[in-house]
Amino acid sequence: MNDRIHPDEYDIDAIRSEWIGKVVARTTGRFPVEYDPIRRHCHMTGDSNPLFLDPDFAKGAGPYGDVIVPPSLLPTYFAAGGPWPKAPKPPKDGAKRDKLKRPFFTLGVPTRGDRGINMGTEWEFLAPIRVGDRLRAEQAVTDVFIKPIKMDDKSVWIKSAMTFFNQSNEPVAVWHNTTLVHRSPKQIKQDEERGQAA
Repeated sequence: MNDRIHPDEYDIDAIRSEWIGKVVARTTGRFPVEYDPIRRHCHMTGDSNPLFLDPDFAKGAGPYGDVIVPPSLLPTYFAAGGPWPKAPKPPKDGAKRDKLKRPFFTLGVPTRGDRGINMGTEWEFLAPIRVGDRLRAEQAVTDVFIKPIKMDDKSVWIKSAMTFFNQSNEPVAVWHNTTLVHRSPKQIKQDEERGQAA
C-alpha cells in the first residue's frame, strides 16, 4: 500500500483537527419499520415478548402505544438501503476521486498502517423505535489518537458513532465503535529503512 503515512510525517494534531466531528457516512432506510421482520426476528431468537409480537397488547397495555423494535434487531436493519430492489447508481459528477486506497475500516482517516482490528462496540437506545417509523443514520468520527500495542508502537485508534434518527429527526439509538489500525511487520521494517535512509 503506497498511501501510508510514514511515522515521521504523521501529524496527529492536524488529523484530529480535520477528522473529529466529521460525518463520514449517511444512510436512509428505503422502507419504514415493519411488523413482519420484527415477528420473524423474534421467532428466530425465541423472544416471545408481546411488546414485539402482539399489536393489540402493545397498543393497549404496552407503554409505547405500538409494537416496538427489540434491541436485538439492531436499527441498522431499518436504516439501510437493503439489497433489493437494487438502488440506482448515483450519476458520475466528473469530480476527481481520492486516489488513496484506504481500507474501509479507517473511515477515510489517514493512518500509518493498513491492518485493522475492531476493538469493541457499544449501543445506546435512546427512544423506542415503532412500527411505521422511518429511520436514517449518520456516522461521524469522534476521536483519533495514538496508543502503542506490542506489535506496533505507532498504532492509530479511531472511534466513531453512528446515530440513528426517526422521521421527526429525534435520535433513537447510537452505535459506538472503536477500531485499531496498525502496521504489519513488513511495513514497520519499510518505515525503519526509510527513516535510516533519510
